[in-house]
Amino acid sequence: MSDCSRRFRIGYALAPKKQQSFIQESLVDLLKSRGIDLIRIDSDRPLIEQCPFDCIIHKLYGHDWKSQLEQYASQNPNSLVIDPPDAIERLHNRISMLQVVSELEVPQQLDTTFGVPKQIVVYHSDTLSDPAAITPILRFPVIAKPLVADGSAKSHKMSLVFNRDGLRKLKPPIVLQEFINHGGVIFKVYVVGDYIKCVKRKSLPDVSEEKLDCSEASLPFSQVSNVTTQEESGDCTMQLKEAEMPPLNLITEIGRGLRRVMRLHLFNFDVIRDLKVGNHYLVIDINYFPGYAKMPSYETVLTDFFLDILKKKKEKETSLELKDAAAFDSRKLVFCDADDRKLVRNSHCVDGDDGSLPISTLSREEESVIKA
Repeated sequence: MSDCSRRFRIGYALAPKKQQSFIQESLVDLLKSRGIDLIRIDSDRPLIEQCPFDCIIHKLYGHDWKSQLEQYASQNPNSLVIDPPDAIERLHNRISMLQVVSELEVPQQLDTTFGVPKQIVVYHSDTLSDPAAITPILRFPVIAKPLVADGSAKSHKMSLVFNRDGLRKLKPPIVLQEFINHGGVIFKVYVVGDYIKCVKRKSLPDVSEEKLDCSEASLPFSQVSNVTTQEESGDCTMQLKEAEMPPLNLITEIGRGLRRVMRLHLFNFDVIRDLKVGNHYLVIDINYFPGYAKMPSYETVLTDFFLDILKKKKEKETSLELKDAAAFDSRKLVFCDADDRKLVRNSHCVDGDDGSLPISTLSREEESVIKA
């Protein structure tokens, strides 16, 4: 098959729920029209038996899957794996997840700052009953999140804790993150390679001092919205429509910085604006391979991304082939030079010779055979 007619194969290894949301017919058809076939990787079969792929995208967990990817990568060095399991694992811990923000070398914008909320990790239930261990660091309300963020249903069970009584209901290990009033609006920033897109979404409502005093000890995220009145719910909708987007250059710099430090191509991060300060933004969460189908024009964005990485892959392979060919030609030249030198030495040339080899006179039998 010629290069111009070659089709690329991208294997995807995703959980059923992720497959249903990401592998849309609109994405599959667009990729097909651009010469790319999406192929489901069967998790019940060894990955190495399902080769070859030009690229693999994945969001599966566990030691077995990681081992299969490592074996595949070692035996198929020219195939791309988006992204390395070791890099993804950093996002499985909600403490190390946000520590990466402190590693960013992003120029501070004029009158605009960014950071992360105060948070602590609790490993023992006794700590939750000790006011001196938490209240000097965090103010109520706080958000309680499981320490492990591995995409499981359990890792998504979060709650808003209003007082110390609410802490006693929690089961460590858990991360307590200070809740910041942010106008009920969250900014979700999608990163796909070099592409960065920020959209605004409805978030948890603000918690006033009055509500803090009369609220329950804690509420699951799924029930937090139920504590708002119909009038307040309408206000939240207005806030979403009127919310000003963060400065584009700030979001872009953070996105590029995170991609560089984390060595990831596919992720998103959540940002809120501190209502008290106004121009201070907080990164509160980072997710690998998020729900891209919710991103505007996700089919076009993902298709362009795949085409770009496959083009760079092909250019790299072509460059290596040219280098190998040049090295082979160089070796041939060396061999020819050696033969030439040997030929000259065997010519027995002396001064006055024209450099031709001596030819013996043919006998009559040899001559007659040639003429025949």
